[in-house]
Parts: sequence; C-alpha cells; structure tokens
Amino acid sequence: MLKFIAAALLAVPLLASAQASQEPVRNLIVRLKPQAESTASAREAPQAARERLRAVATSAGVGFEDERPVGRQHRLLRMPAAQSGAELEATVRRLRLNADVLDVEPDVRVRRLAVPSDPDYAQQWHLQPPTTYAAAMNMPAAWDVTTGSASVVVAVLDVGVRLNHPDLTGRLVAGYDFVSEVEYSNDGNGRDADPSDPGDWVDAADKRSPLFSTCGEERSSWHGTFIAGQIAAATNNGLGVAGIAWQGRILPVRIAGKCGALLSDLLDGMRWAAGLAVDGAPTNTTPARILNLSFGGDAACSPSYQDVIDEITEAGALLVVAAGNEAGAVGRPADCNGVLAVGAVQEDGRKTAYSNYGARVGIVAPGGTNTRAIYSLDNSGATTPGVDTYGLKLGTSFSSPQAAGVAALMLAVNPALTPAQLVVRMQDAARPHVAVAGALRCSTSGTVPCNCDTSTCGAGLLDGARAVLAAGSSLVPQAVAAPVATAPAGSTVALNGNASTASTGASIVAYRWAQVSGPANATIANAASANTSATLPVAGAYVFSLTVTDNAGRRDVANLAVTASASSSSGGGGGGGASSWWWGVALWALALLAWRRRA
Repeated sequence: MLKFIAAALLAVPLLASAQASQEPVRNLIVRLKPQAESTASAREAPQAARERLRAVATSAGVGFEDERPVGRQHRLLRMPAAQSGAELEATVRRLRLNADVLDVEPDVRVRRLAVPSDPDYAQQWHLQPPTTYAAAMNMPAAWDVTTGSASVVVAVLDVGVRLNHPDLTGRLVAGYDFVSEVEYSNDGNGRDADPSDPGDWVDAADKRSPLFSTCGEERSSWHGTFIAGQIAAATNNGLGVAGIAWQGRILPVRIAGKCGALLSDLLDGMRWAAGLAVDGAPTNTTPARILNLSFGGDAACSPSYQDVIDEITEAGALLVVAAGNEAGAVGRPADCNGVLAVGAVQEDGRKTAYSNYGARVGIVAPGGTNTRAIYSLDNSGATTPGVDTYGLKLGTSFSSPQAAGVAALMLAVNPALTPAQLVVRMQDAARPHVAVAGALRCSTSGTVPCNCDTSTCGAGLLDGARAVLAAGSSLVPQAVAAPVATAPAGSTVALNGNASTASTGASIVAYRWAQVSGPANATIANAASANTSATLPVAGAYVFSLTVTDNAGRRDVANLAVTASASSSSGGGGGGGASSWWWGVALWALALLAWRRRA
C-alpha cells in the first residue's frame, strides 16, 4: 500500500507524520486574521494582503520570495529555499505565534490512492446486475433510463489523462495542468493548458535527490486515465470497455506529477474545475458539476481544504473522494464536511481488507481485490507513455469514480439536484449491506474483509439503477428553508423549515438542522425542530442545512446561507461597535456614582 503524506494543522502536533517532517517543503499555506475594518462581504485587496503577509514573515524571521492566494482565505508563502525536519517545524511555529496569523500548514505532497494489483481477471463484473456478485452496481437497468448527458461534466483531478486513448475519443473537454513545480511535473514546465499524463514514475535515480528521497520506487500509474475510463469511456462503439455515463464528458485537471500532488496545486485545481477563478489560469468555460478526487492523506481535514470545499459546494459542484486504503479511519479530504467519501467492497459485498471505514464513509462501491479487480483504460509504459491499452487495478481510488459516474447519470435525469441532494438520494437508494456468514464485523476488525453496517461503511452498496430512479422521483419530501436577512455578529436568527412538504401519501417525521460551513461554533437551539434558531458568534458567511425525513425513510435537504456582518458604530466620529457601547456604559456608571454622592 502507499504511504501518504500528512499536512500540518493548527491545534495538533506541528507536523502530522514523520514522513511529512522529512519531506522538503518550500511553500507554506497561511491564513491571516481578518482586518478589523473588514466585513464578511469585503475581501482584503491583493496588494494589501501581500504586504501584510510579507510583514508577518519578516516579523517571524521567515524568508519571503513570493506569495499568491489559495482559495478565498488562505495565501501561499514561498520561501527562498526548501526546509524539512526541525527547521521546518521551527518556521511553522514562529509563524503560528504571530498575533496576525490564524493557521499555517506546509504545502506538502498528497499521494494518489491506488493499490497495486495482479491482472488476472478482465471483465467489468462491477457494472453488472447483482446476481452473481453481491456488490455489482446494476448499471444495465440504469442505462434503460438514461445513458447520461453531454451537458454534465465530471472533472478528474489526477496525474493527467492520456488524451489520445482511443476509448476516450469524443469524451474530453479542454482541461488544464496545475502542477506548478518543474521538478515534480515530469513534463519540463509548470502550469499550462496541457493536462496530458507524461508518466509519474519514480526510479532509483530520482530517490538519490532530496526531493524524492521519501518516495517509493514505482512505475507510472496512468491513474487518471483509468479513472476517466471508468466514468465516461466511449461506449457502444465496439471498442474496449463501457463507461458509466456514456454521454457524459470528462474535464481532465492535472494536479499531480512524480510522487503526488502539492496541496496548493490540488486546491487550485479543485477551484478551477468548479468554475472559480484561479490566479494565472484561464477561465474554465466548461465547469464540472461533479469532481472526482482519488488522492488523500493521513492528516485531518485542514482549514484550507475545508475552505475550498465550501467554495466549490456553493458553486454547485459535488466533490466525490476515495476513502483511502489504510484499513483505518479516513483522513482528508474524506473527513471534510460536504464531500461524498466512497469506501471499497469486494465482489461478495464485504469491505475490502484495505479500505478505510467509519462514520465519515458515505457509501461503498466495488474496489476490487487481487483475484477480482476493476478493469478500465491503461497504458503499457513503465515510465514514459507506451501503447494505450487496458488493465486491472484495485483500491478505493477506483470506487470513488463509480459514485461520480452514477452522480453524472442522476444529473442527466434531474439537473436541478444540489450536491447535498445528490448525496442523500444516492444514499437512500443504496442496497442494504450484506452479511457473509462467518465473516467478522468491521467494528471488530478492519484489516481483513469484514461485514459492513451503516456505522462503518455508510448508507449501503451503491446501486446505479435505484439512484437514477431516485434522482427523477417525485416521491420524496421537499425540504424548504426560509431565507434569512443579514444579521449582526453575535445575534440570533430564525431557522424556519415549516414550509417543507411531504410527498403524496406520506408525512414528515423528522427534521434535522446542521451547520455546513462558516465560522465554527454557531449554536443551534434545537436541531431536531422544524422551527428553531441559531446564534452567530462572529462575523462571516454561514451555511446551514435542513434535512427532512418522511415515514418511508426518504430524505431531502436544503441549504440556507446566512451572513453575519461585523458590528459598526451607531454614532458619529470616534470608535465603533462594541468599544463605543462599553464607553457609553462607563459614562452612565460615572454619572450614577456622582448622583449617589450628591444625594
């Protein structure tokens, strides 16, 4: 199995793994505290932010070579030279101690989640009806309803794609290469408009360089090409394999080269794929509604990661991610809010020996084993590209695109579905987990094939046909969250779901409010009530969700965006907000004291 790089996080040990502390890091991702005069809707001017970051670096004794934005709140600080080990830890510590800094994390490499396999079975068993194999996804019945839509774009954020593979003819839209460091890129340059995969091998010569000393020797993976084929290989063309979304299109976004992806490149790639602006990159004219990311790490979700996920979700894109292959708890991005984390099951429905599991897994899909793996597009090259061909692989990397492809079919049936609605309808349509006689439960052992339940492997087994029918069904309740006007920070706002309705012949039996994004620690008075309230402790953009459930177990979800504005002065001149209020209280106290003395 691959060993993953972890990122440093605030309020946890400075560097989350020994490997992370060994890897040379040249960039740091920094979030500065908002300026006192800024509000939730106003962003700091780029030049002002640049100079403030430079001042912070100088104060902390950290070299400053350049900087750029990462998402809407973080900035990338580029140091003159790479650091590692104790030197890097000391640099991060000094920056974190600066009064103007909220959080800092090294811009580490994030590894792809593939697991090597032996190619000994070459049929797409995972797409077939679940008669022979309990975990099969029942795609023929889904294709009877829809084969997808050319207007639905799925982004593959990966090592690039072999653009000329004959089974991708007509399936690709123009992508981009976000690999910024030439040393890792393997194509001789940095960011450009060519998202093709030049190979991501690491050999003995590479390992003699400090840049790759912590990487394992491996041949090129052709990881992104394999995933693109799973989602939307040309189908019904008398060639190769079938994709899940026959008419869907793939947006290739190259975020990784040798030994993985820099976190900043990955985050920029996510934003661009969803149609958001990225400095130095052209406008994405074909934004994706679904993003597949089969990369991950053993650190917890970090502020920069969550911030970008919140942005792309607000833009209407669902991030589908692999749960990971360490047979333990999920790490980022699978533990972030707002994603669909997909675990892997083998053909009999048991969790595979390698798949991560736990409460953060949303659903499970076929991931394959050494004896029955997943079949898709490949390339014969051990290093540089060879002949475009087909092959077998296994891992949660290849479970995730199964769900991404099904989500694309769901959008073809109902383009109005939000990311949250896609998730709940896919989960509600899942088949129940199976129990293989004599197998251990995953709660007692995760390192061997084990029987899943909803607490360890999500809602159930992905079923393409049932998910497509659920996407177009009117037999679901409708969650409706009443809009809320901008309110001052520290105030309490109403959360009103009374307008939600049940489907014909059913009734709503449960309401659940939750905070989806925004500043932490918003307080919901009664999360299980249709009509309740939330307290917004600080200024910022908050998003709450309302999930309603009917008496047949069907759900719908609606999001509610609420802006809390910074306090402002109510009088002319002088200080503002809270300080003016306290000054007024002090004056009244002095006046009262004087009156008592006179009395």
